[in-house]
Amino acid sequence: MNARHSNPQQRGVSLLFALLALAALSLATLALVRSVDTGGLVMGNIGFKQDATATGDQATRQAVAWLKANITSLDNDAATNGYYASTKELNADKTTTRVDATGQQFPSDRTRKLIDWDNDTRCDYATAGTFASCTLKTVSVDDINGNKMSYVIFRLCASSGDSNDDLNNSCSKPLSGGGGSSNKGSISYGRQPIAGGASPYYRVVVRVLGARNTTSFTESIVSFQ
Repeated sequence: MNARHSNPQQRGVSLLFALLALAALSLATLALVRSVDTGGLVMGNIGFKQDATATGDQATRQAVAWLKANITSLDNDAATNGYYASTKELNADKTTTRVDATGQQFPSDRTRKLIDWDNDTRCDYATAGTFASCTLKTVSVDDINGNKMSYVIFRLCASSGDSNDDLNNSCSKPLSGGGGSSNKGSISYGRQPIAGGASPYYRVVVRVLGARNTTSFTESIVSFQ
């Protein structure tokens, strides 16, 4: 008798499962690579941000050094040195406005004043047409590790002029001595020191432009005895 051998039809089911498994593994690999890449990018950005913020301390030190060197002539603006003898939040007609240091604090306020960080009178870092002026000048500081730094200084007084002229000016100063006030140490216009000869407060705002378009703003409040 002749033996008959039957060959079952090959349907390729195993190949189909193998292709599906390969596709799943490929997607999982892509997701892992994307996750690692995103994590590395985020960590890198955080590192650049921290570096920019730390570098800003050097600009603050230079601003404070300038204040100390000119402590006897701070009653009037010195725009070329990035110094203003008032907060610049009171207009000539005694109406109040706001200084937006970052361009993002009061985006809907069309009366706000912007700081001209690039000294080009454009203030491109803020949305065009949403501010009243771009005239507050800054001082550039030598780059450190590729970080570009600029600072501006505001004396916390209502207007320029003698900070001890209580009738025509109102300045924020540190309280010292006795008195037991619950507001001791607070910053507010019109509060004069109880004792001693402390200077008004000065607000130093620094902008640092770092790698990957990193932008960092720092603000310091200083006073001198």
